[in-house]
Amino acid sequence: MYKASPKRRAILEKSRSVREKEAKQTSNFFAKHLKRIYPITLQRSTSSSFSLSSISLSLSQNSTDSSATDSTSTLEQRISLALGLISSPRRRETFVPKAIPQQQEKIVYQEFESDEPKRCNWITKKSDEVYVTFHDQQWGVPVYDDNLLFEYLAMSGMLMDYNWTEILKRKELFREAFCEFDPNLVAKMGEKEITEIASNKAIMLQESRVRCIVDNAKCITKVVKEFGSFSSYMWGFMDYKPIINRFKYSRNVPLRSPKAEIISKDMIKRGFRFVGPVIVHSFMQAAGLTIDHLVDCFRHGDCVSLAERPWRHI
Repeated sequence: MYKASPKRRAILEKSRSVREKEAKQTSNFFAKHLKRIYPITLQRSTSSSFSLSSISLSLSQNSTDSSATDSTSTLEQRISLALGLISSPRRRETFVPKAIPQQQEKIVYQEFESDEPKRCNWITKKSDEVYVTFHDQQWGVPVYDDNLLFEYLAMSGMLMDYNWTEILKRKELFREAFCEFDPNLVAKMGEKEITEIASNKAIMLQESRVRCIVDNAKCITKVVKEFGSFSSYMWGFMDYKPIINRFKYSRNVPLRSPKAEIISKDMIKRGFRFVGPVIVHSFMQAAGLTIDHLVDCFRHGDCVSLAERPWRHI
């Protein structure tokens, strides 16, 4: 049989003495201060009762003889445990935290796990990849190249019949049909070329739309002779600085603007077709003449940085 050493027995006796002393202090404390809460017998109902001695016993059961360090438990900890024992079951239940439902927990985690950048809210999870790429890389970037400006003007006019996704999916076909949107080459197209483009089922452009693009190319060649470039003509309306908007909500983004109305009137006077204020404003948004990315979109800051650089015609 195991026999404890004299030193071990001394430690155990000292530990037992300390516990008995603290148990006595606890009993005296409850006898003095808890009469206002429960009777001296601590009876809460006819079916259950607690005595001060039983509370002291419950407190002392948490300690063992294996370690002398357990005797350092503070009186406050014992009081806290005792209050938990004598509190009503209903009161204890109110402090039990409710677990988050598993489905709701998954949704919360998915929101934090998403690495997608913040975009304008008209870009959704259902948006086509070609449209998202256009938004992330081109839409709102200031453009100074005549051919690209002509391309954006032509595609903006197509918005009367199609949306951006449908137009962008056929962009390469448009470029091939309209000679990379070189105004000088498109302006020279005759009836044969116009008919071929209009009859191409893959392009899906009405003959009136094709003629409009050809006529606008002719107008651009005239503008180039007067202003040096189509870019100089367009950016001259902007004083060579894009309009930087800071819209927070998509409902604040206008379909037309006073500047678009001014440009539209001048273009119509010069013979341009299908260049109403709404189409011109869409063209301005795409070509970066106006920055209409929402302020919390990750592209807003990028486009603003490009817009604030010194203007230089390319």
